[in-house]
Amino acid sequence: MDRFVSTYTMRLDAKGRVSIPAPYRMVLTKDGADGLYCHPSLAEPALDAGGNRLVGEIDTLIDSYPPYSEAREELAAALYGTSETLRIDPEGRVVLTETLKAHAAITDQVAFVGLGHKFRIWEPERLKAHLAEATRRVRELRQAIGSRAENTRSERT
Repeated sequence: MDRFVSTYTMRLDAKGRVSIPAPYRMVLTKDGADGLYCHPSLAEPALDAGGNRLVGEIDTLIDSYPPYSEAREELAAALYGTSETLRIDPEGRVVLTETLKAHAAITDQVAFVGLGHKFRIWEPERLKAHLAEATRRVRELRQAIGSRAENTRSERT
């Protein structure tokens, strides 16, 4: 299965267009995506983006709630109501709308970060801060997991 991996920093041109990294375009093409599905991240000051696989996962998530339930309606509004399908031009570029750029504080550069089934678009300096904090949390988690494993081994002996 093809995945969005790695990090790429790209510049917006004078017309506000940005090139989607070539490896990401290949994944989108294999996915059969007609455009780039993009919405403000619910968790970060960034944009979540992808193709048909991302849309399918969102559908599955929303469908896990009862029809007409408040939770389903709120989730659908948060994900579909703020989403945009961006047209990919023949050179592999998209135009990020002002609404999307404002959510992520994007001005002249963007960082594309692969997350497997989707990718996230960040303002590069915000990404640096996010990755530093994420790395710190992962290290703490690793230590906690290691401590639990050590305690389990000690209990067995």
